[in-house]
Order: sequence, then C-alpha cells, then structure tokens
Amino acid sequence: MTTTERGDGRRRRRRGQRRPLVWLVVVLALAVGGWFWFRWQCWGLQITRTEANLAGLPAGFDGFTIAHLSDLHGHAYGEDSRELVERVRGEKPDLIVITGDLIDQKSQIDMVPPLARGLAAIAPTYYVTGNHEWAQGSATVKELKARLVECGVTVLSNQCEILERNGDRLVLAGVDDPNGYADQTTPEELYAWIQGKAPGLFTLLLAHRNECFGQYANAGYDFVMSGHGHGGIVRLPFVGGLIGTDRRFFPPWTAGLYTVGDSTLFVSRGLGNNTTPFPGFRIFNRPELAVVTLKQG
Repeated sequence: MTTTERGDGRRRRRRGQRRPLVWLVVVLALAVGGWFWFRWQCWGLQITRTEANLAGLPAGFDGFTIAHLSDLHGHAYGEDSRELVERVRGEKPDLIVITGDLIDQKSQIDMVPPLARGLAAIAPTYYVTGNHEWAQGSATVKELKARLVECGVTVLSNQCEILERNGDRLVLAGVDDPNGYADQTTPEELYAWIQGKAPGLFTLLLAHRNECFGQYANAGYDFVMSGHGHGGIVRLPFVGGLIGTDRRFFPPWTAGLYTVGDSTLFVSRGLGNNTTPFPGFRIFNRPELAVVTLKQG
C-alpha cells in the first residue's frame, strides 16, 4: 500500500467518524428550533384586524372599533399584563370587550385588577362570564365581578346598556355563561326585554359560547361576539379548526366572522391556552388580540 493510499484511508475514516456528530448537531438544532416554534405558537401574541360589514348598523357607528379579549385562563402577558394592555392601547379602540374565561382558578383573581384598570383607562370596558369562572363556584364569580367593577369595568349579567355615537344609538347586551345560575334570564328573554324598552335598535351581544350562535341568531341579535372555541386548537389551511373544546372534530364557528340568517358572529381564538382536550397546546393558531371594526353592510 502506498503512502497516498494510507492517507486517503485515514481521511475517509475521519470523515466517517464526523458524520454521527454532524447528524447529532442537526437533530439537536431541529429539536431546539421546534421547541421554540411550539412555544411561539402557544404564547406568541398576535393582533388580528377584521372589518365586520353589518346590515342595519347605525351610520353613527360606522368605523367603531372594538378590542376583543377572550379566554385568558389566568395568563398574564408581561408583569401586571403590561404587554397586553400596551398592545390594546396601540389599537386605540372605542370599546373593549372581554367574553369570559378570564380565570381558571380562584387564586388567579389577583392578576385581574392590573389588567382591568389598564384596559378601563383606555376605553369603556365590558365583561361577561365564561364557563371556567363558574366552575370555581358562584362565590368566586361574585368576587371576580366585584373586583372588575372596582377597577372600572362594566359587568353585564343578562343586562344591557345603550351606547351613543355621532347621534345614533345601539344596544350592547351581555349574558352570563349557561354554567351560571339555573334560573338566570335567558338570551331570548333578554332580547324580548330589549325590544320592549328600545324596539328596533341594533343589538350587539357579548356571550362566551360560540356554539350557541344558532340560539342567539334565532333570538334576533344582530351581532354577537364570543370566544370559547380557542380557534379549534389546531387550525388547518382551507379547513379551519380541527378540534373543539368539546372534543369534537371540525367544530363550527371557531374563529372569525360567520353569518346565520340576519345575524353575524365574531369568534376570538382566545388569548390563553386551552385546558381540554390537550392542555397548553396550539398549532397554527396563535393567541389572538382581535380588533374588530364595525362597518355598515
């Protein structure tokens, strides 16, 4: 064997010995990158901006902007929720709405006041309960509502208010989650009451449960804003949400705008992670601060 052949053999062996190390580095880099991508999917806050073209919207509310928060599940974006508050402030909304599941546990009530005060300082802020608040018991819901009111947030518990803008009016209504009191006012009863007091006014309903849209549409509400669906947890291109919070595949009404009859629904994908069926799991479905601008249809 010549010197050249011996040298070529040693070089081939060294190259062969390096290949497992190279592959190990590649695999580790992909694993680390995948982990950070997954965390970004779960907690990388995204602002979405949507125009809702609504038949019957009063001209005075054309261009009215609503910042829609839902399903925080006790998560704070930054210390005292400062990151979330500043993101909302940057959008300059006319109204801020929170459609339930603000907390998962009673201990999380302490994260609410800084967020509530921060939001109420930006624009009038309204809140309705979700199923997770009621799962902690009526005493916790009562305390949460009281803390929100103390911080300047209006709580709508099967109630409504009249909003005025540029000489026009509309009704802003809010219903407690069905997990609430068994004898609570139903959405249908609330709508009938509204029609008795302010007949013909455009109605905007805040309600946690997206899957109840058919009920709200049949009752007569013009525009509904909800959460609860978490965007379908996993979102597929051209398909939408894959898994419902009720563990059904391909659930309806998981994110964005939908229409049933004369009623329109906007569903937020939510700001916190789901708790079922896959805790802390979101794919192609980042947490959403939704900004909805109302337009005359």
